[in-house]
Amino acid sequence: MASVFPLSEGEFTVGHDKVLVPFNSAKENLNDRASGSLHIEVQPFLLVTGDDLIVLDTGLGFKNADGMLQIHQNILDAGYEPAAVTKVLQSHLHKDHCGGMTFCGDNGMVLPTFPNATYYLYRPEVEYALEKGYPSYFTKDIEEALKVITIQWLDGQEGEIDAHIRFVHTGGHCPGHIVWIINDGGETYFFGGDEAPQLKQMQIRYVAKYDYDGKKALAVRERFAAEGRKGNWRFLFYHDVKTPVAQLQ
Repeated sequence: MASVFPLSEGEFTVGHDKVLVPFNSAKENLNDRASGSLHIEVQPFLLVTGDDLIVLDTGLGFKNADGMLQIHQNILDAGYEPAAVTKVLQSHLHKDHCGGMTFCGDNGMVLPTFPNATYYLYRPEVEYALEKGYPSYFTKDIEEALKVITIQWLDGQEGEIDAHIRFVHTGGHCPGHIVWIINDGGETYFFGGDEAPQLKQMQIRYVAKYDYDGKKALAVRERFAAEGRKGNWRFLFYHDVKTPVAQLQ
């Protein structure tokens, strides 16, 4: 059975302008934010399996007060070395999910956040991101990352990267979105990125306006919720403030 560690970069609100604004739920009131603002967490995951140290999405790439990448600090706090990460699995390339693929070193050079890892990227999502651009995608950051990270390109509607890890192209939240299903020690872990960002979205049937294709995203959630209940999967929720890991009842 794998070990799961949420790697939180903090709480935020995000409105129609898609700008993430830090939010302190202990001191602030969501009603004071712009109408329609969503309250979210930004939290990549570290999944430690029998074969790999896997990072699922890479967050915003924030540094803490000491100048260290927050995702590095979080991994160290979990008892592991960032340099030991072997795989980075990206669901998509929106700025809050891929900003930590690289970082700017003290000499100004762009460096891989996980220098010894292979980054698994869905080719159609990269192509769409570079074409679509701002505000959802930061094309300059993506272009710089592509130059320095070690990439395994993914294509097709689904596939396996090894005997334990597979991806499925879903395309609901954005056209090139994929989800990840990982098996280890008889347990199955599902990471849906923004197709299944919070627990409540797996429990309530609704179409979200912020998805590229809301009806398709709903169908994705319903499909994998049903599979997950049957298989007793563990779901990893990237944007859930209170419940980052859950099994569906």
